[in-house]
Amino acid sequence: MGSWIELQAEDGHKLAAYKAEPTGKPRGGIVVIQEIFGVNSHIKSVADGYAADGYLVIAPAMFDRAQRNYDTGYSQPEIEAGRKVMQSLDWGNAMKDVAAAVASAKSAGKVGIVGYCWGGTVAWLAAARVPGIACSVPHYGGGMPNFIGEKPKCPVMCNFGELDQSPTLDQAKAIAAAHPEIAAHFYAGAGHGFNCDHRASYNAAAAKLARERTLAFFRQHVG
Repeated sequence: MGSWIELQAEDGHKLAAYKAEPTGKPRGGIVVIQEIFGVNSHIKSVADGYAADGYLVIAPAMFDRAQRNYDTGYSQPEIEAGRKVMQSLDWGNAMKDVAAAVASAKSAGKVGIVGYCWGGTVAWLAAARVPGIACSVPHYGGGMPNFIGEKPKCPVMCNFGELDQSPTLDQAKAIAAAHPEIAAHFYAGAGHGFNCDHRASYNAAAAKLARERTLAFFRQHVG
């Protein structure tokens, strides 16, 4: 089980973060970026999972700039509420908050980042804009097509569901085609949010394979 800590971004903004620590010396650090539902029980379980794999994990509360302690489920009203919060945020400020999380995780060594849903877009942008990231693994970042021109400065591996509508399969393939330097995996029968076992869109087989690939990527680039 992890604990809550406080981070401070370069502009002075203070945000909460869930910190999960491994037993023994960390292999490195991992920053986990939330969906639009806050650092909820699912994101904490993701963080705990990577801590069990040997990493120091920081999951920053990226919605703190708009609403502190944001933590919801996956009903349609909660989805709509999360989208409103997401739309109120500034991408530049999001990168500052990611940078604060990366700085905190650096005590463990190299730092990788993984993000889901909205967090997938954040992880994609961070690969291009935030220094000190060893690798990035976006999962089905719905906003990624809007940032197809970004230039990642670290190794990137993307996980996309073939049935996703945000991004669509065509959009995801366009991202992969525009960036031959990245690894892109497409999961048959999987839709948006396929990694989250709290959602109706959960696809156990795709989630398992994507996590195995993500962990192998972290082993290669973080430690």
